[in-house]
Amino acid sequence: MANKIWLSSPHMGGTELKYINEAFAENWVAPLGPNVNGFEDDLEQFLGNNVKAAALSAGTAALHLALIECGVQYGDEVICQSMTFSASANPIAYCGAIPVFIDSESDTWNMCPKALKEAIEDRIQKGKKPKAIIVVHLYGMPAKMDEIIAIAKEFQIEVIEDAAEALGSSYKGKACGTFGRFGILSFNGNKIITTSGGGALVCHTQEDKDKIVFLSTQARDNAPHYQHSHIGFNYRMSNIVAGIGRGQMEVLKDRVAARRAMHDFYVELFKDINGVTVFSEPADDYYSNHWLSAIIVDPEMTGKDRESLRLTFLEDNIESRPLWKPMHLQPVFENTPYYGTNVSEKLFDNGLCLPSGSNLSDEERERIAYVIKSYFAS
Repeated sequence: MANKIWLSSPHMGGTELKYINEAFAENWVAPLGPNVNGFEDDLEQFLGNNVKAAALSAGTAALHLALIECGVQYGDEVICQSMTFSASANPIAYCGAIPVFIDSESDTWNMCPKALKEAIEDRIQKGKKPKAIIVVHLYGMPAKMDEIIAIAKEFQIEVIEDAAEALGSSYKGKACGTFGRFGILSFNGNKIITTSGGGALVCHTQEDKDKIVFLSTQARDNAPHYQHSHIGFNYRMSNIVAGIGRGQMEVLKDRVAARRAMHDFYVELFKDINGVTVFSEPADDYYSNHWLSAIIVDPEMTGKDRESLRLTFLEDNIESRPLWKPMHLQPVFENTPYYGTNVSEKLFDNGLCLPSGSNLSDEERERIAYVIKSYFAS
């Protein structure tokens, strides 16, 4: 059996150990210290727009705290993109709130502004104005933020950007994760850069950042003894993990370039295969990091389907995965409201994510190309 080709594996830059060793040498192994502060500074400089960043234990933790800061409580409704990973929706349930799922649109595969507005108007008519909107930049592709922000302002609803997959992506030159009141980043092992696990919350004021840090460190009041006036959480990133992040930030631009090169590799590979569409930017306003390259396989035009292609890859020990199964189709959310025209369902039925790592070798790309060409020629 040939060596496994992963969908998206970690890619170290080489300087991570320097920061980790410094933390050990200085005994900064607690969830605070120079690496945490430095990592937050690195993120703020990279994102621009005068944002503040709080390094946390996971992107999911960041989203949970963002919802709390938006005032989401038990019984409230929160609008959420349906086509996404479950971590975008689970924190809504942590708050005891109810998700209202919105379909995708075909250009970016992200939240459909038309369905969003329809949902807000209908929920208000039913006496339940949503407390927040969670929009996701799927696979690194920016959502239609101008339209979504305009709708949110019209109805005075806070926007939270799930940019877990979109560090390094931008819309009209502005970094993803900096449009809403809060933005969410993830540094899981499969992301464009990794801290092994971890995330960050992006906001626009020092006041918001201070409150997030306060809540993420068990909400201890300013007192010589342990006193708590709020429910807190153990969500802060450790100084060791942040050291990995500092090293990864040094190679982030290279990682984005490599992922975009993988996308171009697939565009070239599929250019003469009718019925296969590579997920690409719809216009110059969009700049995707192409965290994962993905395709849509038209069964009628190709006589093939994405599942048989996935199994063919698997036979050669190459990992590929279907697109995210929409949240409104998940058993755990089967009784929640949904608005749309089933665009996300069709994408799920026919879409496949392909190996996209920034550390893929020429030999591995040749193996991928051979499987694809052989499969569609058969």
